Amino acid sequence: MEITFETARQLRLTEEEFELIKQKLGRTPNFTELCSFSAMWSEHCSYKNSIKWLKTLPREGGRMLVAAGEENAGLMDMGNGFGVVFKIESHNHPSALEPFQGAATGVGGIQRDIFTMGARPIASLNSLRFGNLNDKKTQHLLKGVVHGIGHYGNCFGVPTVGGEVYFESCYHTNPLVNAMSVGIMQANKMISATAEGIGNPVFFVGSATGKDGIGGASFASADITKESVQELPAVQVGDPFQEKKLLEACLELIETGAIVGMQDMGAAGIICSTAEMSAKGGVGMRIDLDKVPTRQQDMKAWELLLSESQERMLIVVEKGKEKLVLDVFDKWDVSASHIGEVTGDGLLQFYMHDVLEAAIPAYELVLGGGAPQYTRENTEPKYFEKINAFDINTIEDITDIKSIAEQIIQIPNIASKRWVYNQYDSMVGTANASTNAPSDASIVLAKGTGKALAITVDCNSKYVFANPYIGGMIAVAEAARNIVCSGGEPIGVTNCLNFGNPYDPEVYYQFVKAVTGMGDACRKFQTPVTGGNVSFYNQGPEGAVYPTPTIGMVGILDDFSNRMTLNYNQEGDFIVLIGKQKNDISSSEYLHKLQQVEYSPAPAFDLDEEYNNQQIIAALIKSKLIVSAHDISEGGLMVTLFEKGFHKNLGFTVSVNEGLIRKDAFWFGEAQSRIVITVQKSMLETVMAQIQNAGISAEMLGTVTSGEIHINGIDFGNISAWKEKYDTAIENILNN
Repeated sequence: MEITFETARQLRLTEEEFELIKQKLGRTPNFTELCSFSAMWSEHCSYKNSIKWLKTLPREGGRMLVAAGEENAGLMDMGNGFGVVFKIESHNHPSALEPFQGAATGVGGIQRDIFTMGARPIASLNSLRFGNLNDKKTQHLLKGVVHGIGHYGNCFGVPTVGGEVYFESCYHTNPLVNAMSVGIMQANKMISATAEGIGNPVFFVGSATGKDGIGGASFASADITKESVQELPAVQVGDPFQEKKLLEACLELIETGAIVGMQDMGAAGIICSTAEMSAKGGVGMRIDLDKVPTRQQDMKAWELLLSESQERMLIVVEKGKEKLVLDVFDKWDVSASHIGEVTGDGLLQFYMHDVLEAAIPAYELVLGGGAPQYTRENTEPKYFEKINAFDINTIEDITDIKSIAEQIIQIPNIASKRWVYNQYDSMVGTANASTNAPSDASIVLAKGTGKALAITVDCNSKYVFANPYIGGMIAVAEAARNIVCSGGEPIGVTNCLNFGNPYDPEVYYQFVKAVTGMGDACRKFQTPVTGGNVSFYNQGPEGAVYPTPTIGMVGILDDFSNRMTLNYNQEGDFIVLIGKQKNDISSSEYLHKLQQVEYSPAPAFDLDEEYNNQQIIAALIKSKLIVSAHDISEGGLMVTLFEKGFHKNLGFTVSVNEGLIRKDAFWFGEAQSRIVITVQKSMLETVMAQIQNAGISAEMLGTVTSGEIHINGIDFGNISAWKEKYDTAIENILNN
């Protein structure tokens, strides 16, 4: 067929890019080659509209063991010769069309990123965003996504230990499904995603290739429209039991010393793994596509190259050790096929039955090589005028805090996500230490290392919508706060940057400012960015989603005895608020959901204040001076006081003078950098002196009770009644 710009346009390439391809090849590409460039130069693979700004993030230092973005996932030093491997990625577009498989294969893909490097996955987390929960479409998507995550994770045998779920109207068409995986390994046994050694054999291992997922990378780099359902073949189909066998076979093969390099086949399939491994090693490959196992007959070369069928890996093996490879995979009943060799010319040559179908320099396909890089126009969003016009005095203050509390605690963004997490196996592997001892971050034992990990995913996208720079900082700060409140030391970040169309200057402004804010906060907390994922084009006919830079953060507990729970421990303990109360209701659930105010600034936040407050909490925990710590986030102080009581059914008596602060701001405002701790009577004087000496604001609120709740003399009943409202809110909506 004649290849023209019209062919390229249908493959989502611009005229400028089509001309650039011809220039790089010195000729017009054939259809297979053009398909390869389309996939590899898609936003999903090349980060062409984001890489300039990603490079501004702190990407080295601290405990980093590999450069950011250089491998399939980040690797950081745990000490004692061990490393922690972690990454978060999106599977948004597939989940919008086919929620079960979209979410399931998102979980499968992120696990492969971990064990490809030689690590055993020990924990999964997820960050999910949907539309209004009362909407039937949202309920369908929620049920499908949760079922998909639970099915894959439960069968694969890695516990889902934490996450977050939000419901906002802007996610109606385009939900967000971000999956994170964490693994551990001996740090000196890392396998690189690199091809080396001329003549070394190239093996294709895992499931046979089908037509599912073809064009998935390009599909993920376009807006969702009414016609998107026609692209359903771009959604992959997963098999968690096959992946479990693949995991065990790969980890066993690593021990043989036969592997030179290994990469999973995720977005863009064979073309991506061959190109990236070759470019990284400065080599080429000759691949015989007819030797790739298929489950459908007569697949064309371009279909084989672009298929995103799941549970597949590309492995470069040391020449002469082919039988070792075949024996290991035969033991685990996993297919392994010798499909090619490493060459020295930097060229990817793909043959079908000895006919050359495509010849492309590997370097020209990849990020950091020949893939184009753009800086898009950005302009301040017009809706900022509405945000800047917000005046707290136009909102009448509340008088009845009890009735507001009853409403707040049942808002889906705040209420218990029990309906979701009950469908996940959180105990497989017996390393999850948070099931019966809740903390702000998930605590997972890293067996064999003598240490534990504190892991969290965080982002309040409403804050980022209100102020992308401050919202980006808050996402990092809250993640660090959750880890510190759990007794951990934050060490590093992976991110999943979910935004709308980058060609929209207002969306690109959100992206640039959010990344800048994240970078500044990461530098403050000394948590370098190990890698992650950019997901643009998250929007539907009604517009873009809230800018959602999800932060996955990992912390270390060198001493497990320092782990800190969030809950009240015993009657009579004193309740202390650390951090300043502020006359602020901006972007709070109270203002947004109960007062129906869509546009208001980000909540009060000061990076230095945040850092200092976290430092005092860390010091108090290490000195064994406090018995619980829980940060204030959605729903404000009131929700934090309740959440601390739910685990042991303990109540509280609080008596305070709000002073010059409005009642709604005092109880339901979401100003940042505040933490509620509890202290035994014998330690109170020491704790208050240490806080005061650090120059930190602290306020005595009251004491823990056996179950009854009193706030400023008002009887709020028993904690058990509030727990019932909190636990059943989402279930009641779904059941009705």
